[in-house]
Amino acid sequence: MANDTLNVAADAGGYVKFIAIFEEFQRKNLAVHGLNMLFEHMASNYRMEFTSLMAFSSLWELLVPFTRDYNALQEALSTLEDYDKTCIEAALHGVSNVVQQEWGTTCSCQMVLVTDGSLGIGKGSLRHSLKTMKQRGDDKKFPLPFPFPTKVYIMCVASAEELQMTDAMDNLEELLRLSGGDGQIFTMEGPLCMKNVQAMFGRLIDYAYSPFHAVLHCGNLSSDVQVFPRPEPIVVDEEVDPMPRTVSTDLEIVGFIEIGDISSPPAVSRHLVLPIAVNKEVDEVGTGATDELEDEPSASQMAGKNPNFCVLLHGSLKVEGMVALVQLGPEWYGILYSQADSKKKSNLMMSLFEPGPEPLPWLGKISYLGPISEAAENPYGEDDSKSPFPVQPHIKRSYAQNITVWIKASGLQTDVQKILRNARKLPDKTQTFYKELNRLRKAALAFGFWELLKGVADLLERECTMLPDSAHPDAAFQLSHAAQQLKLASTGDSQYAAFDHNIAPMHTDFSS
Repeated sequence: MANDTLNVAADAGGYVKFIAIFEEFQRKNLAVHGLNMLFEHMASNYRMEFTSLMAFSSLWELLVPFTRDYNALQEALSTLEDYDKTCIEAALHGVSNVVQQEWGTTCSCQMVLVTDGSLGIGKGSLRHSLKTMKQRGDDKKFPLPFPFPTKVYIMCVASAEELQMTDAMDNLEELLRLSGGDGQIFTMEGPLCMKNVQAMFGRLIDYAYSPFHAVLHCGNLSSDVQVFPRPEPIVVDEEVDPMPRTVSTDLEIVGFIEIGDISSPPAVSRHLVLPIAVNKEVDEVGTGATDELEDEPSASQMAGKNPNFCVLLHGSLKVEGMVALVQLGPEWYGILYSQADSKKKSNLMMSLFEPGPEPLPWLGKISYLGPISEAAENPYGEDDSKSPFPVQPHIKRSYAQNITVWIKASGLQTDVQKILRNARKLPDKTQTFYKELNRLRKAALAFGFWELLKGVADLLERECTMLPDSAHPDAAFQLSHAAQQLKLASTGDSQYAAFDHNIAPMHTDFSS
């Protein structure tokens, strides 16, 4: 998704008013020419992208809302008018409002700010906005950073030397930093002319809007595809010297897995995979010779008549209810699957996992997976009634163990009361009594809660003195023995306070 903002202000005053307006008119023509070039590229390579056009001066105006109609965007450029002055902050407020109303705060956006490099004059200028941004209340907060993920590209219809003569470049760099720093400033090289503005927008296209073409392989079959949007490099934080990992242009399918086994895996990003119509003669002609090719079949029509592995793969995954496991690079994997947009339309999608040999714990290491034919017996059973996943870990997970945790006082009180209830039913509940007693003892030792051990020992001694005459003789012996062991453990002596040690029932003449 892209959002283009165009500065149509003319800052001038006094004797040089005519010269400034003439120069601005020329710069505006250059800016319009550069944006037309960008729109033509987007129409050819990013047809699925939504783009809007906004003009700004002291106020902002939405010329074209988000659309895929690039003809409407170019028509709006041809009727662009001049306004009063430059106010970049107004444009940023406009972008924030338009994007949030259309897409919310979760969808990423790319903003292309086209300007002559002027910061504006007085109140409302970028210089004034940056100086006063820390002195404002929440109701007049500076719009950067945006509440949604954004990349900002600033296109200056001016040379770098011209911007560095003032503090314009420093302020624009600060603007880029406030936006998150994920973008770039482009300036013109050489004199202001159509050729140089084309070169500047060409650098933007190469940097941010070049399509990602790859070759999808599966055994002896292959297909040229475009991955949209372009996969971004990923930096793995766990590495000692982190380096950006980029998706390879050779995508290798290494196997197929049922959708039920893959479930809903966590993904870094999701992308549309489109087959490329390989027809060099038509592609090389481009959009400038459409009149000569009216009788010729289009590239898409010709491609529709040729067999394509990408189309075959999409249909097969959809019918069989499976996903294809694809290798994106060294120890980096993803999946290809069919996703339905509606009852009649579906797309081939690719989800990228976190780089690593084991991106999905329930599958285990990807390198350990193999074909069913090599297994001693069918892991899914003869009637597909079972599944080899999830793979059971060799080490028992900490969260799967029965660990005592006392978050609230009520939890501790419940455990103590459970011990006392079993104590009153001795000797019938001897095993349960010592099981609960040892569980509490281990938790208290782990937390360093020595006072708890002594307190429970006092409670057991009290219970011993309150036993009725009809109580079994063994009950008194067991309670006294347990209380004594807890008191010894509360001293911290390693002989009695060992964590792995368990208090065993006392052997008496009455015990069986």
